[in-house]
Amino acid sequence: MTQNSSEPQESLIAPQPIPAGAKTFSKRVHALLDGQPKDEATVRKALEGMDEMFDLIAAGLYTLASMLAGEGEESIRLVETAVATTEVSACEDPVEGRRSSRRTLAAAALKLLAEREPGCLAAPEGAKEAKGCIEGDDLKAAGVSSEELENMIAGPDRDRVRRWLASLPTAPRTVFVLRAVAGFTTAETVALLAAHGGEKAAGWTANAVSETFRQGLCSLASQVVRSRG
Repeated sequence: MTQNSSEPQESLIAPQPIPAGAKTFSKRVHALLDGQPKDEATVRKALEGMDEMFDLIAAGLYTLASMLAGEGEESIRLVETAVATTEVSACEDPVEGRRSSRRTLAAAALKLLAEREPGCLAAPEGAKEAKGCIEGDDLKAAGVSSEELENMIAGPDRDRVRRWLASLPTAPRTVFVLRAVAGFTTAETVALLAAHGGEKAAGWTANAVSETFRQGLCSLASQVVRSRG
């Protein structure tokens, strides 16, 4: 399905297609927001037949949550938080609704990480360039196609990528997931880290996020090269 042109395109991976039925789902949800009280039966009838869409939304959010905070109950609670607190007025547009729910989940996940390990999302002091691998977030320069990267994150090789992510320190892993998986721009990633990553995360800059992300891409590229061998 053709993507909404309003969705930011800075991510190196093409945005995932909006599932069939998402627009219908969004319209039904938005129609419930007319300011009038609704009983449970009315809501249930309005969303009848939408169970598969709910499952898709929850599964996508859990994938993001688990990459940020790990598998288990904490990530399930992050999904519940995102579903319960996402700005529902954005849901009329399924693309913006998806971004809004991801933003809400990411904010909650960053708070969780900062509480779990204070200082783990601290801004780096003097981010160093990842020279000799990727220039300007150019995957082709590292010998990796966007399709290959997408397949590693969402395809049959995702378990290997999860193990690789788990081996990274918290800050690089978080930056990589926010940029490559959630699809946030550099500016959005800076804002999320500064607002929700704890006191020591206030110093993140666009350059620091870019270089940290680039280093992650270099590390992932080496994984791709080894897998080809």
